[in-house]
Amino acid sequence: MADEGISGTSAEKRPDFQRLLSDCRRGRVDKVLVKSISRFARNAKDCLETVRELKSIGVGVCFEEQHIDTSNMSGELLTSVFAAIAQKESQNISDNMRWSYQHRMKSGTFLPAAVPFGYVIQNKRIVVDEERAGIVRHIFQSYLAGQSMEQIAARLNREEVPVRLGAETRKWMHTAISYILSNERYIGDSLWQKTYATDTLPARQVRNHGERKQYYAEGTHPPIIDRETFQAVQALKNRRIEKRGTVQCQQFPLKGMISCGVCGTLYRRKVWNGKIFWVCRNHDRGRDNCPSGRIPEDEIHAAFLRLYHKLRLHGAPILKQMVADLQSIRERRMLWSRDIVELNNRIADLSDQDRMLADMNRCGLVDPDIFIAQSNELAQQLRAAKQKKARLLDDGDDDTIPRTQELIETLETLPEFLPAFDGEIFADLVDRITAEETGALRFRLKNDLELTENTERSVR
Repeated sequence: MADEGISGTSAEKRPDFQRLLSDCRRGRVDKVLVKSISRFARNAKDCLETVRELKSIGVGVCFEEQHIDTSNMSGELLTSVFAAIAQKESQNISDNMRWSYQHRMKSGTFLPAAVPFGYVIQNKRIVVDEERAGIVRHIFQSYLAGQSMEQIAARLNREEVPVRLGAETRKWMHTAISYILSNERYIGDSLWQKTYATDTLPARQVRNHGERKQYYAEGTHPPIIDRETFQAVQALKNRRIEKRGTVQCQQFPLKGMISCGVCGTLYRRKVWNGKIFWVCRNHDRGRDNCPSGRIPEDEIHAAFLRLYHKLRLHGAPILKQMVADLQSIRERRMLWSRDIVELNNRIADLSDQDRMLADMNRCGLVDPDIFIAQSNELAQQLRAAKQKKARLLDDGDDDTIPRTQELIETLETLPEFLPAFDGEIFADLVDRITAEETGALRFRLKNDLELTENTERSVR
């Protein structure tokens, strides 16, 4: 078996492995030849499930190093043993790499896989990208001058400033500005392990809420913002957050956001007997023009709050699965691309070198300085290969995946409980609302996902 995919702990992330299984199911393959169990799968569950499925359709798997042929009756038992060993080896390698990362975090020599906007990695060092650093400084200055995060983001979008390299289709959002304004990296310090990989397979990156120790290192790279400016921004942010609890930052956040589900006309704001309503413009001109009725503003606010709490409590897993499904569909379209196959080979080779280096370090066969230098070099090459593959996979016609990822990041930064309607948060999450004739409100989120909430229309 030739595995063109990336070596890993989950079979789902190996597209060519999935293609092989598909060919087996179609009767195109009679026997699969594998060098070793560790190359076939490092997850015991995936290994056994795959072997059982292939065995049931008459396809045997032959492991060269272990002299195992699953066509024999005793092969599956031996496979389960060796698969467990392979999984344990993979976990040990992950543990060794985690220890290596933590050791470098403590010593201040850790080189991250990605750097914030305004920095680049050159010659294994984090250096300032002066062109983008100017944008970062202007963001800090604009905020201190009184501009809101929405105003700063809108200006950057008007000027078509890219959020990051290779992300021309993505837009600046309130959360991106907030992240920059609160990121300690811009004063030259680093807080490591804000997220961590789970111990269970396949590993997932999750936000660290105190489950793992964090490491704060000062002076890890050149600063873009001086400490006095940074502290002034934090103080101003805190004051605005406190003020936002009682004063809305946007006077009419629903303006231009609601359209009629019957005739497609925008809703307008109306005040009647001291109460605020939103009504279809056609209906407002004459009831015979459109049957859609008025919606009390507090009903819209209440529907959004119900939607918000559902998203905040249960939305992240659904959205992450949505991203995984979209990425799987996109990657399947690219399986036969020569460039992708070559990059997969490159990534697999670099991953093997990284594991071998970790094993040598664990056995004391590599000088610590050489290990750090080589490990950082491999990480940089691996990151470059993965980024190049991601750019190739992105056909540029659909930006649903990055917009969904932005929505997930936005949700993670928002409070778990929202006591009252907040115009800024509404604008960050919702693209528009469609008012159905039945009384339901259909919210279209920033990634085009649509969710419906019912309302009670007491006024017609």
